[in-house]
Amino acid sequence: QVQLVESGGGLVQAGGSLRLSCAASGRTFSSYTIGWFRQAPGKEREFVSVISRSGANTAYVDSVKGRFTISRDNAKNTVYLQMNSLKPEDTAVYYCAADRKYYSEKVYEYDYWGQGTQVTVSS
Repeated sequence: QVQLVESGGGLVQAGGSLRLSCAASGRTFSSYTIGWFRQAPGKEREFVSVISRSGANTAYVDSVKGRFTISRDNAKNTVYLQMNSLKPEDTAVYYCAADRKYYSEKVYEYDYWGQGTQVTVSS
């Protein structure tokens, strides 16, 4: 099992930046694919980005490509999401999730979830 804790959210003006962190417990962190998802009020949870176990492969939803960067430090059991040029439509609760089997963009394929961190972008 793995436990995940997100941090780094907050209130930022449009055009600003935030870096989210996803810290994991356990000695097998490098065995997990890590995904970032977000959920805005009244909307379904949606995929944002994913990083493979080694960090060699990444993927992003089209709306954040060129603005967000996912990375991981397996020695620190942490995955990061650097978010630049933030827009009001990026406002949501951001969740990280872990899975040992899949490298996936699908919510239902992730077994472990953090509690989420709020990101609010003002116009």
